[in-house]
Amino acid sequence: MYKPAITGTGVFTPDNVITNAELVTAFNAYVDLFNAKNAEAISAGTVAAKEYSSEEFIVKASGIEQRHVIDKTGVLDPSVMHPLLRQREDDEPSLMAEMGVDAAAKALAQAGRTAADVDLVICAASNMERAYPAVAIEIQQLLGIEGFAFDMNVACSSATFGIQAAADMVRSGSIRSALVINPEICSAHLEWRDRDCHFIFGDVATATLIERADAAQGAHFEILSTRCATEFSNNIRNNNGYLRRSRPAGMVDRRDMQFMQNGRKVFKEVLPMVSEHIAAHMQSNGVEADDLRRLWLHQANKTMNDFIGRKVLGRTPAPEEQPNILQDYANTSSAGSIIAFSKYSDDLADGDAGLICSFGAGYSVGSVLVRRRA
Repeated sequence: MYKPAITGTGVFTPDNVITNAELVTAFNAYVDLFNAKNAEAISAGTVAAKEYSSEEFIVKASGIEQRHVIDKTGVLDPSVMHPLLRQREDDEPSLMAEMGVDAAAKALAQAGRTAADVDLVICAASNMERAYPAVAIEIQQLLGIEGFAFDMNVACSSATFGIQAAADMVRSGSIRSALVINPEICSAHLEWRDRDCHFIFGDVATATLIERADAAQGAHFEILSTRCATEFSNNIRNNNGYLRRSRPAGMVDRRDMQFMQNGRKVFKEVLPMVSEHIAAHMQSNGVEADDLRRLWLHQANKTMNDFIGRKVLGRTPAPEEQPNILQDYANTSSAGSIIAFSKYSDDLADGDAGLICSFGAGYSVGSVLVRRRA
């Protein structure tokens, strides 16, 4: 048995930024268009008028101040309200693969490794660009990695579930190392026309290299333990899929073909699940709250993270104990906790312990206990 470790991480960040001010201007212009077009039905009471959004509403509801996206022109066009991405030729890299390769190259460089050192690629994300062939296999080919690759989808928990799968294989000796890659184009499945969620998501890609700790080339994080759990709920859902055209009116522009959530139920049901999951994981490994130097939590909502931080530590965490990147990146689904880890982990001292946790649709929750080794 080998001890697995995180030896490198990488983050690909799109150039396009949408501020809350830009988003609100576009959304409110869309509201004006909608209400004018449906004025007669609104007056008759058969259609509900849409309400304006505001910067104050967005920050209060989420803590988000901006987001990075692959394309902002379509999102900010009141007559479009979704990203506009060109159709790629079959002999071109897919967009997800291109993003993933960028993040993976950064993770390999940080670890002092090359593609020849990797045996496995897992592409773990909330939505795949296509059903098959696996995006992971495309990334494997583009990087020149031998071995094998597969896709994984556990929504916002995909990264930690992927890390557990990779760590288990490293631990058993079936592979030397693995890249867990999380390319998230959340702007494509977000309903930008819905006031309750139009501000939530951003685009990004992250990559994590897991290999044997005794083979690490430099500072790294030993993976002490991983734990995953799921419990079915469709309070966070996207009903789009390959059976859509086979169903009556399946191709109609339906609201449930994009991201949907029952926010109040999610808040009420997910927070206890996550807090109890982390507490049980820590207890089973003899880890006390005072032993944790840092929490890298899923970046969905600042209020949710603050609640979980207080439950885990038994007090309000200091900013450096629970770093947030939500204000700059928005919710990036599975990638959020890895962005936080990548940006806020180098300062830990030898022996410091921390916990990575992601949670979301499923419901699903995954946690990774790590210890810094300099």
